Amino acid sequence: MEPAAAPVVDLPAIPLPQPDILQAPPLAGELREKCPFAKVRTPAGDEAWLVTGYEAIRQVYSDDRFGVSHRDPEHAPRLGASTLIGGPGGNFDTEPEDRMRLRARLSPFFSPKSMEAFRPRMDALVEEVLDDIVAQGPPADLHSELAVRLPVNVICELLGVPREGRLPFREWTQGIAGVRDEALSRDCMAKLMSYTGDLVAEKRRNPGDDVLSSLCAAEGGGLDDRHVSFLAAMLLFAGHETTVARLDLGVLLMLAHPEQREILERNPGRIGSAVEEILRLVVHGGAKETFRYAREDAEFDGVKIKAGELLVLYSAAGNRDTYAFADPESFDVQRSPKPNLTLGFGRHYCLGAPLVRMELAAVFSRIFDKLPGLRLTKPIGALGVNSGSLHGGITELPVTW
Repeated sequence: MEPAAAPVVDLPAIPLPQPDILQAPPLAGELREKCPFAKVRTPAGDEAWLVTGYEAIRQVYSDDRFGVSHRDPEHAPRLGASTLIGGPGGNFDTEPEDRMRLRARLSPFFSPKSMEAFRPRMDALVEEVLDDIVAQGPPADLHSELAVRLPVNVICELLGVPREGRLPFREWTQGIAGVRDEALSRDCMAKLMSYTGDLVAEKRRNPGDDVLSSLCAAEGGGLDDRHVSFLAAMLLFAGHETTVARLDLGVLLMLAHPEQREILERNPGRIGSAVEEILRLVVHGGAKETFRYAREDAEFDGVKIKAGELLVLYSAAGNRDTYAFADPESFDVQRSPKPNLTLGFGRHYCLGAPLVRMELAAVFSRIFDKLPGLRLTKPIGALGVNSGSLHGGITELPVTW
């Protein structure tokens, strides 16, 4: 008996319309309930499968028939114009081995032991940023003064980027993440690679106690200067871009739910579950780990997926699946832990997850003590939205206290 054909649906464009920046797009929930594998149109104009169910997303992450490379990359469907995260990457023939080798190289730097050793420095960086905001006095834009500044300082500190050299690369990573201008994305990627190439040359001459120096010192395994420069560029990009949106929207979630903020203030030991809830509910665009290409023909619940087709794993919808979470639309800092999909799953779980969690915990355990009476000076619905980037998020967070 032939399997059922894929459900026939219109081809909505992604990103889906999102009237409320703290809620997933309504259409995402409808698709999850009716058609968890639905055809959509990407910002690049290509067709893709939008995967919205919690279990469906986990299945794709766990299935070796899907990867980030493509047999014919020049003709592969694309998510957007970004040269780094808009389309296929890596070698189709060696992707599984390359992924394992990369994780083996980088995972020691983000292990629980390494992160615990970094914690005092993380705490000091958070205190420095918050103290500067207090010293400047209200009003303030927490987007630029906290959500952008802190992740940049954290990843640069970890990699060993000197303070005087941190200003330019933020502009380049934003250009790289853009969904509309491929030439700009390529130009920014070239500038970032040149920047990290200079950093590698300096670490060769004057190594320090940091990740980049350790990568430079690694022997064998094909780690030439260009490879180390690319790893540095990737870490600089991934190490702060998505965290910006998580900090911005985490603050908004806390401000929109004062009763949850009060629960956390009375029960500081709940900071871990509060961080998980922020990660679960924050809605932002996708990066390399949130889309996949079918390496061969596959089938899920009667839906036929052909080799080479693009799948977009929409964690914002999966994280609101009633299959996995009771009352999934509510923000509950006391929610019993259940793995959310924001940081991936299984073999594709984000290497930097311990750093992300530690960074969010350090901020949300301090910010409301440092800035008592924190409140927005503009309605949430009037905030600027970063619609031109794969990472989404907002462009401002005006507050007073």
